[in-house]
Amino acid sequence: MKYIRQFSIILFISLVGEIIHLFVPLPVPASIYGLILMLAGLKTKLIPLKAVEDVSMFLIDIMPLMFIPAAVELLDSWGKLRPILVPFLVITMLSTVAVMVITGKVTQFFMKNNKERKAQKDE
Repeated sequence: MKYIRQFSIILFISLVGEIIHLFVPLPVPASIYGLILMLAGLKTKLIPLKAVEDVSMFLIDIMPLMFIPAAVELLDSWGKLRPILVPFLVITMLSTVAVMVITGKVTQFFMKNNKERKAQKDE
């Protein structure tokens, strides 16, 4: 019963994200609205972490299974993908490296900033 309640909370937040997507004329996917709502709910403690933690861990554990339909679709689209394979791979590689570098730099910035704040607090 606990898992059904936790999953229901996540589904409700996703539904609210879909509803917001219908009414807000921005090119933002509904799932992003849902993620922002979930983050806001967790940060403000309107949604306690314990209310979604177990199901969230389960969903993270099975996440690789969610990529199977996308991989099958790529195989199904091989005829369309073959002529643009090299540019596709170059763009994919460059964007992956760019995301990794930017993510690393942002993480380092926040870690450094956090250490400096703790050092100032201790003084």
